[in-house]
Amino acid sequence: MGSQDDSRRLPPKWRYPVEKTYTKTSPETMDEFTLVRAHFDEMLLQLQSKETAQYRHDETEAMIHKEGQELCRLMFQASLDRNANNEERHQSVTGEDKVIRPHFRKDCNRTITSMFGEVRYRRMGYSHPKSGSRFPLDQQLNMPKRKYTYGLREQVSLGVCQVAFDASLHNLSNVIAGTIPKRQAEELVAEASIDFDTYYAQRSLTAIQPAETLLVLSQDGKGIVMRHDDLRDATRKAATKEKHTLTTRLSTGEKRNRKRMATVATVYDLKPYQRTTADVISFKQESSNNEADKRQGPKAENKRVWASIEKTMEGVTEDVVQEAMRRDPHRNRSWVMLVDGHKDQIKVIKRVFKRHGVEAPLILDFIHVLEYLWKAAWCFFNSSDKEQAKEAEKWVLTQAKWILHGRSGIAAAGMRNKAHRCKLPDKKSTVIDTVAKYLTNHTEMLRYDYFMERGYPIASGVIEGACRHLISDRFEITGAQWSLKTAEGILKLRAIRSSGDWEQYHAFHKKQEWLRNHHQRFHASETSSWEWRL
Repeated sequence: MGSQDDSRRLPPKWRYPVEKTYTKTSPETMDEFTLVRAHFDEMLLQLQSKETAQYRHDETEAMIHKEGQELCRLMFQASLDRNANNEERHQSVTGEDKVIRPHFRKDCNRTITSMFGEVRYRRMGYSHPKSGSRFPLDQQLNMPKRKYTYGLREQVSLGVCQVAFDASLHNLSNVIAGTIPKRQAEELVAEASIDFDTYYAQRSLTAIQPAETLLVLSQDGKGIVMRHDDLRDATRKAATKEKHTLTTRLSTGEKRNRKRMATVATVYDLKPYQRTTADVISFKQESSNNEADKRQGPKAENKRVWASIEKTMEGVTEDVVQEAMRRDPHRNRSWVMLVDGHKDQIKVIKRVFKRHGVEAPLILDFIHVLEYLWKAAWCFFNSSDKEQAKEAEKWVLTQAKWILHGRSGIAAAGMRNKAHRCKLPDKKSTVIDTVAKYLTNHTEMLRYDYFMERGYPIASGVIEGACRHLISDRFEITGAQWSLKTAEGILKLRAIRSSGDWEQYHAFHKKQEWLRNHHQRFHASETSSWEWRL
């Protein structure tokens, strides 16, 4: 290197050309890290120069970031060159097909895109005229099947599972040197989530919960706008046949068939929490504004949430039961299932429970019941009149108390009698009849007095939050239409992150990638020295 004279001016946009790192380096003539040291020395000279001394702090920061990325790229390139130069030559390599590959090729090159930019990767290849090549160094280094490193793929996955693809990839390009086109990013998301089911199937919990701890299961559904070809068959046929009166908006009663239903699920542990009707209803009343007077219930523990738009409702329910059985293999704990009253959902849950011999009460979400009561209330009271709105609230609270006391039949009969006395028009009478049937048809699921005495939860706040976080916060972007594979990948990645398993999952995923792409492609005699290191 030259003298470190402060008067020496360096071009502010100086950068080593990428092509330099693609030149084969030889241990006899050149150390693999020579360019790394040269670049670092140049960075120091530039920082010490008079020109850089005149920079604002943000200009200096930008320069260090840019040249620092290049330094990291050169270091990564040098590391790959060192591995290539030190690779041992074999007489032959045997694959999993027991075919001996004696033909040797040196310097088999491929381009890899990393978080620091593109690098050239060299290794030895062994082939047979009638069989595919094998690369022992790929197995040793767990090189990705695609050109993108696992580190870059994980950063892309983390970004796109939080915000839109375009915004995420743009933000990512400002932080790292590696870039990925949107189409490739969508494919990488699907690949990054491929081991979702396998990971949770093999995962063992750190500790078995006490027998008194409740095991709470819950499911719900949420629609996602899909591309036409990825809609379910019935929805796609309905979308093809649909005819609308207006072109710019839907008329009353019309439905645009463009959503596919995703099933959202959660399993968590909860300590029993005994309470009374007053504990539940009091927070709805204006007289209870003192936070100190409110009883704080236990929080959900070991919570796992997930969703699938690809699997059927029954497939997700099966996964819910399997997750519960992993947590309570000897069935020592009390299981409860929170539902929202969807007929098909209840049928599926009962069918899966029967198949596995599960005896768990189905509890109708109390928040959904309140929504039904409010629908009935507005048939009796005028929502635009403040005084009547207050009367409506009192009426809803009275019916809610009956229901919490386990007397939903009395509440249903009462609102029918009131409708008869008020001589409601047919449209409002139909609403009252619907609400009353909802209460009478789900009597077994509305035994809130029994559930609260046992300390069971009666509200599905966890699953509602999961629907909002997993789907609404990410998929309800104006104008967005999703493909099936991309939507399923995003749902799985968001679920992994929400459940606090991001690092553990990706460690497991990389091991599975090594097994699929490398370990299983070699004969057992060729893989003994390359055991996976977690």
